Amino acid sequence: MSTIKEIALLLSRILFGVILIAHGWDKFQITGLEGITGYFDSLGIPAASLAAPAVGVIELIGGIMILLGAFTRVVAVIIAVVMLGAAVFAHASFGIYAANGGWELVGAIGAGMLALFAIGAGAWSIDALIARNKSTTAADEKQLITA
Repeated sequence: MSTIKEIALLLSRILFGVILIAHGWDKFQITGLEGITGYFDSLGIPAASLAAPAVGVIELIGGIMILLGAFTRVVAVIIAVVMLGAAVFAHASFGIYAANGGWELVGAIGAGMLALFAIGAGAWSIDALIARNKSTTAADEKQLITA
């Protein structure tokens, strides 16, 4: 990939990661699980007492993993599904604009996650480091076998 694409992927991962970490942190430390669980329950989200901490963990840990580019494709799909749920259950009735409680932020995050799923994390990521190590190990093993 070109350097411009790598920079764009890195900056996108950093931005999405920070946003997700902030929202996950909020669910545990600012609003708190009790407040989020009550909100989820008021929206009619099934098993709100399980869904609230699950969403918080996915946003917090998933945000860290997206930021680092670790298991990006799998994590991106999980986050995209969570954002779809947020759009449907929590934001759709408020229209588009996030300022009014609408779905634009979760929609943008979901779309970004779909892009990361399709493209991958890029060369400056833990995923790329793992792939390089695997190919080096495979080449070393092949060399040992043929020697």
